[in-house]
Amino acid sequence: MAPPPTYDVKRIPAVPHPGPPPIPEQEIISKFAANEDTMKKVFDTYDFTQAVRIEELTTGGGKFTATGQVFTRPDGKRYWRVTTQPVSTLKLMAYTIEDVRATVALPLFVLTTDEITNYNFLYAGQDKLDELNTYVFQVKPKMLSRKRRFFDGVIWVDDHDLAIVKSYGKFVNDLPGNGTDLPFTMFETYRENFQEKYWLPTYITSDDYVTTSDNEELHLRLVIRASAFTPQPPSAPAAAAPSAAPAPSPPTAAAPNPPASPNPPPNDTPKPK
Repeated sequence: MAPPPTYDVKRIPAVPHPGPPPIPEQEIISKFAANEDTMKKVFDTYDFTQAVRIEELTTGGGKFTATGQVFTRPDGKRYWRVTTQPVSTLKLMAYTIEDVRATVALPLFVLTTDEITNYNFLYAGQDKLDELNTYVFQVKPKMLSRKRRFFDGVIWVDDHDLAIVKSYGKFVNDLPGNGTDLPFTMFETYRENFQEKYWLPTYITSDDYVTTSDNEELHLRLVIRASAFTPQPPSAPAAAAPSAAPAPSPPTAAAPNPPASPNPPPNDTPKPK
């Protein structure tokens, strides 16, 4: 009798061990953090439209939609103002305008120069996103706090601009939950290229499950789409001495390059990774 065949068992490591990137990891991290500094400054100078959609992904399920304008008040704080009243056909859950405000108030994952000191970065290899070649890093906070939330997840960094073009992760702190009553935990964020130099976050999606009163799992999907970016109007000039220099003008408005990669998934369906 012939001996039994041997099988080549390939085990997937819990920690990735790719070869080194073509440029030093720390250089990639320092450069994408510097680009995050610039991106945040530019992003904060724009007002934009933000549409929110919740879908019940079950037979006969409904959806909730609302649209608002994100703007900055004179006190420097960002607000979301309703421009299109919510429409809901949800069948199995309730979602209110206050839930929308809580959703859009979730902080963005912005890993600036000041922020990266709070995290450990693990290089996980390279990945192709549409037409972009990217470096992938796992990101974990060094310590948790009860006072603020941190990002825990994965980022994709374009190998040309050395800018973050996608992130996938969750909010974590030293308290249970994510700091809200929302059913969504993991958030996938796509960015689009503006003026051929800024990668701004424009598309956020999250899939999660809630338990209904019938003790069944209900699949929900959240989609947040930002569009119609316009520079904020200049603030009224304050009284100043005649020799005071004029304030710099706001940046020129620009729509995103037609479909700048990585494209948001077609039909608002996240790409599997």
